Amino acid sequence: MSATGAALNSTKILLTPRQRWILDDSHPREAEALAQSAHIPVVLAELLVARGITTSGEAFSFLNPEVSHLHDPLLMLGMKTAVERVETAIARKEPILLYGDYDVDGTTAVVLLKTAIELLGGEVRFHVPHRLREGYGLQSTVLEAAYAEGVRLVITVDTGMRAFVEAETAQRLGLDLIITDHHLSRSDDAVPIALAILNPNQHNCGYPEKSLCGASIALKLAQALLERHDAERTRDKLLPSFLKMAAIATIADAVPLRGENRVIAALGLRELRKPVGTGLRALLAAAQLDPATKAISSFDIAFRVAPRINAAGRMDVASEIIELFCTRDAARATELADKLEHLNRDRRETEARALAAIETRLANDAEFADARLVVVDGKGWHRGVIGILASRMVERTAKPALVISVEDGVAHGSGRSVDGFQLLNAIETCADLFTRFGGHAFAVGFALPAASLPELKRRLAECAAERLAAREPERLVQIHAELPLHQITGVLAGWLRKLEPLGHGNPEPIFIARNARLLSAPRIMKDRHLRLELTQDEATAPTRAVGWEMAARSAELDLAMGARIDVAYRIRENLHPDFGGLELEIVGMQNPRA
Repeated sequence: MSATGAALNSTKILLTPRQRWILDDSHPREAEALAQSAHIPVVLAELLVARGITTSGEAFSFLNPEVSHLHDPLLMLGMKTAVERVETAIARKEPILLYGDYDVDGTTAVVLLKTAIELLGGEVRFHVPHRLREGYGLQSTVLEAAYAEGVRLVITVDTGMRAFVEAETAQRLGLDLIITDHHLSRSDDAVPIALAILNPNQHNCGYPEKSLCGASIALKLAQALLERHDAERTRDKLLPSFLKMAAIATIADAVPLRGENRVIAALGLRELRKPVGTGLRALLAAAQLDPATKAISSFDIAFRVAPRINAAGRMDVASEIIELFCTRDAARATELADKLEHLNRDRRETEARALAAIETRLANDAEFADARLVVVDGKGWHRGVIGILASRMVERTAKPALVISVEDGVAHGSGRSVDGFQLLNAIETCADLFTRFGGHAFAVGFALPAASLPELKRRLAECAAERLAAREPERLVQIHAELPLHQITGVLAGWLRKLEPLGHGNPEPIFIARNARLLSAPRIMKDRHLRLELTQDEATAPTRAVGWEMAARSAELDLAMGARIDVAYRIRENLHPDFGGLELEIVGMQNPRA
């Protein structure tokens, strides 16, 4: 093979990493016992046992979340101090500045806290930084301007844990600073100077749920404030309403949907069946979602609602999100929702152009094939989409990836990672190169002089080579249980829907059916997709299956009528009026084990 051919072949491997199936351990005795005591199907019991749920009481609580399952917000370190200071500001008629972030989590957090404080009679101002002009995080210039305008209390939402310099500015000015954030602080546990810090991840905080998103921490502060005023009304009326915003942020921020996060997401989705807010109704309409005809799902939030909210911060001014959710003017709400629709379309087009450029580079530069961590940079890529592009690179390569946009001598980067590689720890090894950086294990953002890019790439390559030395890039498919095709029924599908909302930490179940036979030749759709008719039991009706982007895999396996395969799948309900019903969505296919 020529050198060019070898390079292209290795690049092909880079872009299509192999798939490895991992079948969860089964727990037949525990599952059978739980199925009997909780009166649920054994398959569902097996999935619950795998989630650490072994008693009928635990199963009932997991499958039927209620407001009473939320934790007491006063368990959070700093909450009592924060509540008392906000109450003092309200009593004194002091204006309170809320300082948010420009993503879904940050903007919804501002809406939550703004609404709660104003319900109690407080005066609220807010600032959401412009992604391109100001960048991420607290800014001293904004604090100075706020102080000059009479503000004496600043509350950050979804930001602040690394704002050491800005916290010193607040102290110097005489501003009381309350930080509400969920991001990791420095590895040495140092925290900024503040009147109170609300972050379950900070040292010595005993709050039971450590993985709340920023909006949910704002929700806990709102809950504490409102319950001090009227506990019964808060529990019965206000909290359920507030949970809509917190659910959107919880799902969009991809925090684990377990524990209190599951309660927030599940109850918030339930409340979204009857949206009241003018802006929320306009946003759902723009996303072509009608909760009156079909319940809003976590998938709808993640892929239809959240991208439209994020589009404001990525492409324009995120502060308009707060206006959208707070306005009672239907015409203005429609105008803002329509603007988000246009911005989201622009975002998709901008992303597609940059992604095409990156994929061309990957396909023509063999060095990426051997890299343990992908770092790709370009001039003028829109900074609002580089995080999405990094995610796309991880999807395509199964490697940690950084995407960097170079503008006016400054390199702005965003990174995403894979299981087992702590990305924040990796970039901390290059801390001296950055003008700013932050994030967590799986997602980071940073800026540095463009001249330092070669050194950054060198150091990160060494770090990744050391920490990922024994690991080949591969796409892991976690299979949760074995489920023969004849056991797939509408009743079982109904039970499995009780696991929703699904997402990170509470994944949609993937099942395996072994030695399934093709009843007809594969049908290829649009040259990329696949339709199959399968059976394991000749006495039962055929099972329909669809495989998105699976046509090439069908060719690799040389599938034909009568062929046998093991198939990994999800259960789907096709709503098409002509051929609707239950079907499989194929996740992977392989030859049966000998």
